[in-house]
Amino acid sequence: MSATRAEIAVVAVAELFRGDGEIVASPMGLIPQLGAKLARLTFEPDLLMSDGEAYLVTPDGVVEGWQPFRKVLDTIVPHGRRHVVMGANQVDRHGNQNISAIGDHAHPKKQLLGVRGAPGNTVNHRTSYWVPRHSPRVFVDAVDVVSGVGYDNAAKAGPSAEKYHDVHRVVTNLGVFGFGTPDHSMRAVSLHPGVTRDEVAAATSFEIDFSGAGTSREPTAEELRLIRDVLDPKNFRDKEVPA
Repeated sequence: MSATRAEIAVVAVAELFRGDGEIVASPMGLIPQLGAKLARLTFEPDLLMSDGEAYLVTPDGVVEGWQPFRKVLDTIVPHGRRHVVMGANQVDRHGNQNISAIGDHAHPKKQLLGVRGAPGNTVNHRTSYWVPRHSPRVFVDAVDVVSGVGYDNAAKAGPSAEKYHDVHRVVTNLGVFGFGTPDHSMRAVSLHPGVTRDEVAAATSFEIDFSGAGTSREPTAEELRLIRDVLDPKNFRDKEVPA
């Protein structure tokens, strides 16, 4: 059974959590949720899954514990014991993320969500991003508004901002990208099967380092079964990432 691009993306998101152990996983959106649930059902059984409000739940929604918001802010967020996967309307070469506004902040062309919890996420614990449509409008040279803090701005803010700062990966419909370069600029970790470097370059407004980039792994037969029969039997994933 060959995997669809959406299923490759689900596995790529699951791999974000490999090695995380017993932390709170906060995946925002369909593909991130499927990826986190897949990781817990396979290679990261100790992940603590949040329902987004007050409970810790199993992949099928059974409540395992209570997680009031105050306790999250007191005991989890400030100590690096969380891995959040957020969306991004814009992301730049150093991992700055924008979900607030397009254009000048004082007079934006488009008002978005606002910065929400992005600043606190990016300076307190591991943060990754999910972008379903990799394009030059999203991958910009400089974000219009810094919501999530990238490596360059964390360095400017000093050691207190850098202590837990960890922008880990950006997963898109084209590949997986990280910041493991000397200046923490973006590099390709892997491209999804069938995706070319030229395709990624054309969809990005800045230069990406492709040295060492591999191919994103395909799901195992068991992972495909879990995705198709257990986690997403109605196939909502292909609406987010068309085959």
